[in-house]
Amino acid sequence: MNSFQNVFDAQKSNQFNVGQTTYKERIAKLNALKQAIEVDYKQAIREALYADFKKPFIETDLTEIYPVLGEIKYVSSQLKKWMKRQKVKTPISFLGTSSWYINEPKGVCLIISPWNFPLNLSFGPLVSAIAAGNTVIIKPSEMTPHISEVMREIITKLFPENEITLVQGEVEVSTELLKLPFNHIFFTGSPNVGKVVMEAASKHLTSVTLELGGKSPTVIEASANLQQAATRIAWGKFINNGQTCIAPDYILIDESIKEAFIVAFKDAVELLYEDPKTSKAYARIVNNRHFERLQSHLEDAKSLGAIIELGGRCVSDDNFIEPTVVSKLPEHSSLLQEEIFGPILPIKTYQTIDEALAYINAKEKPLALYIYSENKKQTQYIIDRTRAGSTAVNTNVLQYINHYLPFGGSNNSGIGKAHGIFGFQEFSNMRSVLKQHIKVSVEFLFPPYTDFKQKLVDITLKWF
Repeated sequence: MNSFQNVFDAQKSNQFNVGQTTYKERIAKLNALKQAIEVDYKQAIREALYADFKKPFIETDLTEIYPVLGEIKYVSSQLKKWMKRQKVKTPISFLGTSSWYINEPKGVCLIISPWNFPLNLSFGPLVSAIAAGNTVIIKPSEMTPHISEVMREIITKLFPENEITLVQGEVEVSTELLKLPFNHIFFTGSPNVGKVVMEAASKHLTSVTLELGGKSPTVIEASANLQQAATRIAWGKFINNGQTCIAPDYILIDESIKEAFIVAFKDAVELLYEDPKTSKAYARIVNNRHFERLQSHLEDAKSLGAIIELGGRCVSDDNFIEPTVVSKLPEHSSLLQEEIFGPILPIKTYQTIDEALAYINAKEKPLALYIYSENKKQTQYIIDRTRAGSTAVNTNVLQYINHYLPFGGSNNSGIGKAHGIFGFQEFSNMRSVLKQHIKVSVEFLFPPYTDFKQKLVDITLKWF
C-alpha cells in the first residue's frame, strides 16, 4: 500500500467538511498563515533560505515573503464575492428557468513545489487552495531542506493533518504521491518533470496546473533606453542568482546597439553588486550539482569559440558563478538550447525585427517574453507576432507580482494560471445549476413528434 494512503484517505473523508466552510472561516485560516509568515517565523524563514543558498534577507522579503502576504491580502478582500453563486442570463427559449454556477472545491489536492522560491511557490498556491476550500498535501523540494523544515513547522502548527499536511523526502516521495487519485495537482518545475506529472495525473483523469519554464527571450529594439534596460535586465537576471523561471534567459538585440548595451550592462552589474563574490546582495547556486551543470555550459561555450563579455569566474567550494554575459554563441551551443537557470546571459544580435521574431517563434512558447523599446508600434508589432505566457515591456519579472494578472505558461511553458481569481479558479470546479420554475417551451416539443412540432422547431432555429 502507498505509504501516504492513510493521509490521503483522511483528507478525502474530511474534504466535504472543509469544502463547506464559510468565507469567514477560510479568511481566518489565511490570516493565521499570514501571522505565521509575517511575524512568528519571519526570521526563521530568512535564516533558512540563507542556509540553503545564501539568499539575502532583503531578497527573501521581496521575493518569498511579500508575494505570499500580498496574495493573502488580495484574496481575503475578494473571497466573499468569489464564493457567491454567479448568476447568468436565461435565453428566451428557456423562460421559466433560472441559472447560475458555483465555484465548488475540487477536493483533495497535491502541491509539488520547487527549490528556487520554496516558500513563495509552496504557500502561494496553498493560498488559492485554502480559499477554494480544498484539503492539501504539500511536497516541497528536497534541495532546500532548511526552509522545508520551517514550512513543515508552520503547517503542523496551523492545520490538522486531515486538512493540510507537508511531507518531505527525495524524488521517491513525489513518485509515491503521484500514484494517488488526487482531484487536482499543482506542479511547479521543469517541462521534463511536468510531463511526468501529467502522465501520472492522466491515469486518474486528475486536472493539473503546470507552472513550467523554458527559455524566456528579451528583445532590445533599436529605440530602447539602454541604461534603463541594462539596469533592469541585470536585476531581473541575477536576482536569486538567476535561478528564476521568468528570468531573462537570453537577449536578442539590434546589432547596431550591442556594444553600447554591453558597456551599459557592465556598469549596471557593478552598480548593483560591486564585487559579486563579497556582495551581500548576491545569492549562490543551490548546490554543487547545479553549479557543475552551469560550469559545463560555460566550458561548452568557450570550446565553441564564444566570447565572454563579462564575468565567467566560478568557485566550486562556494557554488559561486559571477554575473556572466556570453556572445557569438553558435546555435548548437548548450546555452542556446537548454534553459539556463543561473547567472549566465547569452546575447545574440539581429538585423531586422522579423529576424528576431522568427528566431523566437521557432522555439517553444516561452513563459515570459520581455521587450525593451520606446517605439509603441514596434512593441505592439512584437506582441502581435509572438506567443508567450506573459510579457513585460521595459521591465522584467514584475508581472509575476501583480495579483490582478493571470500567471502561467502556454504548452511547453505551462498549463493553467495562478494568482488571484485565476488561482482560485484553478482549485475550483465551476458547477453549473439550472432550476426550472414553470412549464417551459421545450416541453411542448417532447415526443410524440408531429408536423406542428416540426414547425415550432423551425421557428425556434430561425428566431432563437
